[in-house]
Amino acid sequence: MSNGQLFSEERSAEVVAASFDKTPEPRLRQILTSLAHHLHAFVKDVELTEEEWGFAIDFLTRTGHMSNDVRQEFILLSDVLGISMLVETINHRTGGTSTESTVLGPFHMVESPERQLGDDIALDGKGTPCLVSGRVTGPDGEPLAGASVDVWQTNEDGFYDVQQPDIQPAGNLRGLFTADADGRFWFRSVVPRYYPIPDDGPVGQLLAATGRHPNRPAHLHFIVAAPGYRPVTTHVFVADSPYLDSDAVFGVKESLIRDVPEVDDPARAAEAGLPNPFRTLTFDLTLLRADQAPPAAQPAQAQPTVVRGAPS
Repeated sequence: MSNGQLFSEERSAEVVAASFDKTPEPRLRQILTSLAHHLHAFVKDVELTEEEWGFAIDFLTRTGHMSNDVRQEFILLSDVLGISMLVETINHRTGGTSTESTVLGPFHMVESPERQLGDDIALDGKGTPCLVSGRVTGPDGEPLAGASVDVWQTNEDGFYDVQQPDIQPAGNLRGLFTADADGRFWFRSVVPRYYPIPDDGPVGQLLAATGRHPNRPAHLHFIVAAPGYRPVTTHVFVADSPYLDSDAVFGVKESLIRDVPEVDDPARAAEAGLPNPFRTLTFDLTLLRADQAPPAAQPAQAQPTVVRGAPS
């Protein structure tokens, strides 16, 4: 056995990475090799203590214990570290030619009930009435007839239905719609409200320890899909909402912010089946064709090299 195969502080990453050399699946080998190098570099960079390592193991254990059928604490952890947004962005690059994606979030836990265009998804009757509408098109402006439009949001108290099964009606503020022949959709809802992500578990403790708030700006979730096109998972954000510039999960993109103006028009309210006045939210979506090559990654901006112990 060569000494180069033995574990040492200096060669730890190389030794562990080499143990994956015979992994049959190339992609798995690439991922594990890179992971070993990055993890070992991190531990050396911060000179992790045994106590800190133990705390990290306990933190991850508690994160797993906190997860259940309606709450995924590991997704929350990924969200607040910006990993969810990074994975989503890498896998759904648009090159400015289609609707930008954002995080799925931890509360798309149930199938949205099928609804007809124009239906009211606010089953509890609470909140400021809002008419939501838009159009789904392809990259050349072609209407995507029959596109599926899956939507969900919190109630006016900032909770999803799955968080309050004994308070909210099942399927409250969720709906699966089918766009018409012109790619258009519309439905009645309420104005989304900002809300905190669940912060009574390990992720909340992490946010508190780092001086971060748990809040997300007001938004409505969308998953839009059509045969032959790339689906998009995204949000539309309310323009005057707090926390647009400090979303706890880094989900806000400028292109996804919309005004939600008030309409004071009894005739339009009657036509929409809403009380007067009401608010309107318009969100058009563009999908890339399935055979379109995704845009290449943009070059990262060079970051200054940090040398441990160097004077600042």
